[in-house]
Amino acid sequence: MKVIQLHKNETKLIQRAAKQNREAQHVLYELHAPKMLSICRYYIKDVHQAEEVMLNGFFKVFKNLKSFRSEGSFEGWIRRIMVREAISYLRQKKRIEFATEDEYLEKDYSNNIKTNIEVAEIQQLIDSLPEGYKMVFVMYAIEGYKHQEIADLLKITESTSKSQLFKARQMLQTKIKELNNTSYGTN
Repeated sequence: MKVIQLHKNETKLIQRAAKQNREAQHVLYELHAPKMLSICRYYIKDVHQAEEVMLNGFFKVFKNLKSFRSEGSFEGWIRRIMVREAISYLRQKKRIEFATEDEYLEKDYSNNIKTNIEVAEIQQLIDSLPEGYKMVFVMYAIEGYKHQEIADLLKITESTSKSQLFKARQMLQTKIKELNNTSYGTN
């Protein structure tokens, strides 16, 4: 097996793909599609709709490839496009509503719940959150966005972002406890 220097090859692929080389675009797609589908899936429950959003995101990636400045990772650049595409899709399909209450309580968010829940079950629990809670939770806890960035992207206040995260975590903790009690008996 030949060892490939990914960074150099990816840089060349990006340059070729920016010149509309379909083979280079296909290779970049194959390299990044699985991870980008996961990102779209964080936001969108239905896998087919998540695939559609990912494909639209890749269309934008290839359309705007010349604007990639190699300041940071290519994957991170694609990821930001996918997140924005997912948010845009959700805005078009449903009017995402965020509770405007600025109820945000400082609280220790450490996870004190002992559980053996599978990843698929966790994804189902996240999917069951109201859309506003889910989006803020995914952006903050999974994607690593700061509250100010979330507020800017979602056009909400920073305190609304914090409140949505607080409520999402509360709801998830309650659901995990319920799942543990039904699966394993009372803890």
